[in-house]
Amino acid sequence: MIGLGTIINSSAIILGGLAGFLVGKLFQQEQQASINMACGISVLFIALAGAMQGMLNIDHGTLVSGKSMLVVLCLALGTILGELLGIEKGFEGFGEWLKVKSGNSGDKQFVEAFVLASLTVCIGAMAIVGAIQDGISGDYSTLAVKSVLDFIIIAVMTTSLGKGCAFSAIPVFLFQGSITLLARLVSPLMTTEAVAYLSLVGSVLIFCVGVNLVWGKMIRVANMLPAVLLAVVAAYLPWNF
Repeated sequence: MIGLGTIINSSAIILGGLAGFLVGKLFQQEQQASINMACGISVLFIALAGAMQGMLNIDHGTLVSGKSMLVVLCLALGTILGELLGIEKGFEGFGEWLKVKSGNSGDKQFVEAFVLASLTVCIGAMAIVGAIQDGISGDYSTLAVKSVLDFIIIAVMTTSLGKGCAFSAIPVFLFQGSITLLARLVSPLMTTEAVAYLSLVGSVLIFCVGVNLVWGKMIRVANMLPAVLLAVVAAYLPWNF
């Protein structure tokens, strides 16, 4: 069944949010803050691992780095586009609407939790590649693995940030579902190099999410999202990054 991967992924996020909400009640506010810090540090190291995998390679027995120009250009230009489009405000506006419609008007952390969680589970190569595989052949194995990871991440985030995290299932469903439906059109664009570039820049953005989790909101990560699209475009340019 085409689209089953996205359904499983969205359901896993909702269940992770429910589990985190129930467990979170067992902890005091100070303990929840510690859990949030642990979650943020985990996200930072996961992102670092992904970024280093894309930037480091072994050349004649020597460890060398590369793709710095790719990261700089994609982030700089992508952020300019995002700021002009006001993507962060759009995310927050949708979060505010969800907060009211879901009866969570009194939850001060709802919008922050929704935005942070949505960015954490939407950004990355697994979401795009998995959705394409699901759309073309009905192979949802990649999204199934992502579902397990997302369940754990959302459960931990919900424990400290609240139920807003569970509503990240909505953008995941819309984002991955759209890619699944358009898979035959998108698939030819996702070459090995395009996926590698997307994974690298996506990992950097996830690192920024981790920074916001650990130190409070310092970076408008949603406004940096166009950088991921630019990373795919960069794979088709004649220059060597």
